[in-house]
Amino acid sequence: MSAAPRKPWGGRFAEPTNAFVERFTASVGLDQRLAHHDIMGSIAHARMLARVGVLTDAEAGAIVAGLEGIETDIVEGRFTWQVALEDVHMNIESALVQRIGEVGKKLHTARSRNDQVATDVRLWLRDEIDAIDGQLRETMAALIERAEREAGTLMPGFTHLQTAQPITFGHHLLAWFEMLARDRERFQDCRRRVNVMPLGAAALAGTSFPIDRIYTAQLLGFDRPTENSLDAVSDRDFAIEFVAAAALLMTHFSRMAEELVLWSSVQFGFISLADTWCTGSSIMPQKKNPDVPELLRGKTGRVNGHLVALLTLMKAQPLAYNKDNQEDKEPLFDTVDTVRDSLTAFAGMLPGLIVHAERMRESARAGFATATDLADYLVRHGLPFRDAHEVVGQAVRRGVETGRDLAAFTLDELRSFSPLIGEDVFAVLTLEGSVNARDHLGGTAPRQVRAAAARARARLDNT
Repeated sequence: MSAAPRKPWGGRFAEPTNAFVERFTASVGLDQRLAHHDIMGSIAHARMLARVGVLTDAEAGAIVAGLEGIETDIVEGRFTWQVALEDVHMNIESALVQRIGEVGKKLHTARSRNDQVATDVRLWLRDEIDAIDGQLRETMAALIERAEREAGTLMPGFTHLQTAQPITFGHHLLAWFEMLARDRERFQDCRRRVNVMPLGAAALAGTSFPIDRIYTAQLLGFDRPTENSLDAVSDRDFAIEFVAAAALLMTHFSRMAEELVLWSSVQFGFISLADTWCTGSSIMPQKKNPDVPELLRGKTGRVNGHLVALLTLMKAQPLAYNKDNQEDKEPLFDTVDTVRDSLTAFAGMLPGLIVHAERMRESARAGFATATDLADYLVRHGLPFRDAHEVVGQAVRRGVETGRDLAAFTLDELRSFSPLIGEDVFAVLTLEGSVNARDHLGGTAPRQVRAAAARARARLDNT
């Protein structure tokens, strides 16, 4: 039986770590995904130490070559992770010493695992935010393209899930675009606060070695080093902020998914999802279940839970680093995975969406959707809006009683509610007349939808 690997901090201890404590405190099962960024940070640190004379060029060269070899082993699946070495940092450092000898032990000069892990997580999260930004951009571009195609497709607009006014499907899709545009801005803004370098803060107070933190930050692509060593090792605001932005994105996806679930039901019949994005029932052969949007809706609770977990994790910690912070990784990692999978799912569903335009139009025609247009018509003919509201409400009540839409009334019937109504009223009672009348910036008129889509594309191209 091979001896347990010696822990780099073991000099203080007379007895070996309890096996349960070793397992309970280890994080390598989770944080090994930080390996690439841990090696990035270590290479930059070694080069900085050589620049300031703490390491010789030869020592730094050996360390860099050793780390690059370890990364190749990890990528090609030859690296053995050991729970006894606790985490990604000590696994890689131990492997480095085995590979290049005693000089490998010099790498940890002027740093601590406290600033090392904070740096690794920021490097990793920065890359993930960039990947999420690319996925968001792709999804938003697909929404613009689809909105242009559906700029004239009529559908009911809802408030309280009751028919309110006619809109176009393109206008609705651009509302989704605006939601995602705000999400993208939040992630981009969050990235600025992620992209600050803790390395050099060491355990909590900095180091007595003559380090050059600005040089290290430049090597790693950080905007700047952190200003305060205590804050640098204990701050997890950036992770909380990211998960908060992710929770908002998932809330938006949940709302969109809910509409896809409703619209694809027989009761609505507005759309059909492609077969490749649905599943069936084990007992009911007629079923085509919208499982993907349902899961998008459900995974929102998962990310919301991670946000609460991180806030709770940090709420009572004294400065500076505490072992509690090891618990930041599971919610953060899972949030990133969930967001990226959700973006893949949503972008995948959009191209295969089948729109049942006639069913949408029929539904828009069925709920007195042009009642507000009749009220506006009366206002333009001199009736105060509150009086016009009363008149149209009476007309709608008659429509409910007789089972007819306002457009099906005769002119004489409409004039029985107000003598201000003339033959031109029927132009405003049509669905086309209603949406075309909303011909202003932000309105649902097809002309405005196409113009909004063009502006959206320009915004996307410029960011």
